[in-house]
Amino acid sequence: MRSRYAAAVILAAIQLSGCNRSAKREAAAMTGGDPDRGAANIATYGCGACHTIPGISGAHGLVGPPLAGIGKRMYVAGVLPNQPENLMRWVQDPHSVNEATVMPNLGVTPHDATDIAAYLYSLR
Repeated sequence: MRSRYAAAVILAAIQLSGCNRSAKREAAAMTGGDPDRGAANIATYGCGACHTIPGISGAHGLVGPPLAGIGKRMYVAGVLPNQPENLMRWVQDPHSVNEATVMPNLGVTPHDATDIAAYLYSLR
């Protein structure tokens, strides 16, 4: 019985890692960024202080919305159609989209915004 359980757990882990790789490839193709670098950038810029972000250690913030499944949302920041260039614009300069936002401008570079978008779009 234990061996069946162990086999099921191993199989599930293999399947999930395959899905994760597929999601990362799709997100990279969609944005031109690197999801792995994006995850590191998210940690570096401290995005988890305000957002809950799956896969990012310590990212359990409750100020901004949780970012799980952001790729399935219709809008970025409630006003921009959810497209990679709009997500990158929001990450780089949120006040250019909404002057009243409490999201700070963290000085995210264009390159880092591309990678951050790739990571966020890889979340499913």
